[in-house]
Amino acid sequence: MTILVTGATGHVGRHVAAGLIEAGERVRVLTRNPRAASLPSEAAVHVGDLAQPDTLEGALDGVRRVFLFPVPETANEVAGLLEKAGVEHVVLLSSMSITEDGENNPSAQHHLTVERALRDRQFTWTFVRPTGFATNTLWRWGDAVRTDGVVRAPYGLSSRALIHEADIADVAVACLLGDGHAGRVLDLTGPELLTQEEQVRVIGEAAGRDVRFVEVTPEQARQAMAGSVAPEFAEMVLAALARQVEDPGPVLPTVEEVTGHPARTFAQWASDHAGDFRGTEER
Repeated sequence: MTILVTGATGHVGRHVAAGLIEAGERVRVLTRNPRAASLPSEAAVHVGDLAQPDTLEGALDGVRRVFLFPVPETANEVAGLLEKAGVEHVVLLSSMSITEDGENNPSAQHHLTVERALRDRQFTWTFVRPTGFATNTLWRWGDAVRTDGVVRAPYGLSSRALIHEADIADVAVACLLGDGHAGRVLDLTGPELLTQEEQVRVIGEAAGRDVRFVEVTPEQARQAMAGSVAPEFAEMVLAALARQVEDPGPVLPTVEEVTGHPARTFAQWASDHAGDFRGTEER
């Protein structure tokens, strides 16, 4: 059986490809730029882009299962190609924002579009819906940790059970290799709630740096994000942080139920990425 992994150079997809190869499966990866991608040597590489469905020609030959990265703009067309190729099962990287933030949230709409395109097809599906990625703290706070060691953000007491990208991948691999998760929607979280202040402390400990959290106002945060992210994304982030002060969301056992191992802690994630926060290559 050949399994196609899309988004194979992303935070989750690279772990999915590695996990499938470790399990002895034949893996084909879809990438736009194989020269710039760090891909397992055992994987067959197909140059293509989900945003350009015509580039998938040949990528689906002999493929029975697919790990699908969400691209809503072409979701219906891609789903039709998977169906035509005889794909049997699709594991979609979706998002818990659908239930956490409401269906009118931009992130929820993004992922719901793809989920809807996959429903009622000739293949079966599993929707893997993680909560916030721990790795998002790297792009939000990485520069601050590496430079002056001061993280400035609003809502320091906002809490979330952030999830390690490797746990998301482990769940996806289990769903690709087994037959017991067809038609399931799997909400995933990390094993513990931590406030933003606590997250910063854990990152500093892992990186061996003195890192402080300084709370700013929502308006200051809005101004800091201006020009680097879309206004609607900034508002989505601020609204979620505000809500999570009083309603941080659940801590779910799904990772352990599906994989058989406990979800990795945020401290483990910070240790795995300590080199990124120090600005070194070590991981």
